[in-house]
Amino acid sequence: MDTAQFIQSKFEALKRHVVHTKASDANTRKEKLRQIVSYLKTHEQAFQDALLQDMKRLPIDTTSELLMVKTEADFAIKHLSKWMKPHMVANSNMSRGTKSYFKYEPKGTCLILGPWNAPFACILVPMIGALAAGNTVFLKPSEMAPASAKVLVEMIQALFKEEEVVCIEGDKTVAQLLLTLPFNHIYYTGNSTVGKYVMEKASAHLTSVTLELGGKNPAFIDKNTDIKSTAAKIGWGKCANAGQACVAPDYVLIDKSIQPDFIQSIQESLTKMYNPDAQGFEKCTSLPRIINQHHTIRLKTYLDDALSKGAKIEIGGTIDVETNYVAPTILTNVTRDMLIMQEEVFGPILPVMGYENLETAIAFVNENPDPLALYIFSTDRKYIDTVLNSTTAGSTVVNHNMIQAGLNSNLPFGGVNNSGMGKSIGKSTFASFSNQRSVVEQPTGWRDFSNIAFPPYSNLYTKMIQYLFKN
Repeated sequence: MDTAQFIQSKFEALKRHVVHTKASDANTRKEKLRQIVSYLKTHEQAFQDALLQDMKRLPIDTTSELLMVKTEADFAIKHLSKWMKPHMVANSNMSRGTKSYFKYEPKGTCLILGPWNAPFACILVPMIGALAAGNTVFLKPSEMAPASAKVLVEMIQALFKEEEVVCIEGDKTVAQLLLTLPFNHIYYTGNSTVGKYVMEKASAHLTSVTLELGGKNPAFIDKNTDIKSTAAKIGWGKCANAGQACVAPDYVLIDKSIQPDFIQSIQESLTKMYNPDAQGFEKCTSLPRIINQHHTIRLKTYLDDALSKGAKIEIGGTIDVETNYVAPTILTNVTRDMLIMQEEVFGPILPVMGYENLETAIAFVNENPDPLALYIFSTDRKYIDTVLNSTTAGSTVVNHNMIQAGLNSNLPFGGVNNSGMGKSIGKSTFASFSNQRSVVEQPTGWRDFSNIAFPPYSNLYTKMIQYLFKN
């Protein structure tokens, strides 16, 4: 059986089984989620080893990613019974006498395409929502993190029947084969270029999509701020996972009057966090490597282009293509014609642009596609509100960064336009994988007055409609 036939057979089995998952009760679905949590706890070491192999990521950082998954599962377990119940709505004047409500029902067989930068959370969090909603699921992890993909396949095979969840390894050819099939919902996490391709393929079957994409996330820094705290937070946000995070700050827009102090403070913060013993950033175990040479070369291209056009390195700048190492790097004297100011960085290189007035900085952001995240550092309420009300972003954090995703299951997460489509986290994930089905129940017998609206229209009905329209 070739790959295409294998995928087709697994897909058909998932489609046939939907009738059973759709009929499953809350307790059955909760038990599946509990098994996921139990597996993560039991096999924590295997997940840590996989990301150590794929990215040289510190084990505790992998456990933090698994904690996001556990948090989502725990939240769904706590609230699922309520989510699955009919949600009553009030009647209008036109629907008096009926019972109106909506219920969530599974969309059917769903496809989840995961990225390499957070390979466990970005596969398992949407899977939790899909299973909680009663769907069958086909998973495709990224081939760029092969050890992590292997661990995910082993997990799915250990926990689920083939007709419930399938996880397949493979390159983009496998993803392309999957996207030819009539899934009922597709959840993709990655870049906007592939996101457009996914949406195009989904349109052939009118399949709904959730697209978790990226973008150039700006960080506004006001002169009224705690410079040392701001620098430390942005330095951490830019270097966590070596900058390979969709919500990482992509560039800084800062009041020129405080730019020198910020540069000094972020140099000190980066040194304190990633080079405390003065052995060099490359010796720091808390700094993962870039996922592969392709992306390392991409970052080197951005840096070389910026330097050739006048950018200045304030700290870092070292790139070793052989080991996929990129040092935490701060750039100043950047201009909009540089590649690093046009493309999503997705690495530990931070361009810093000074501004003389806030309106100019806001205009610069608004000239670009809407970002996934936007950050504001200020103690001035007027400044904060001005930026919030004059820009658009999928999410925003004030006086911190990176804390809006995966830490609060009550808060929807997602992009806008070029940075994404649809929301996830908590109930939002459950809702994304559900059809919100509206139901109206008309009473029968002596309580049924629906025939008043049938022609030929009575004077009473005519007067009633005219009254409602005019009043």
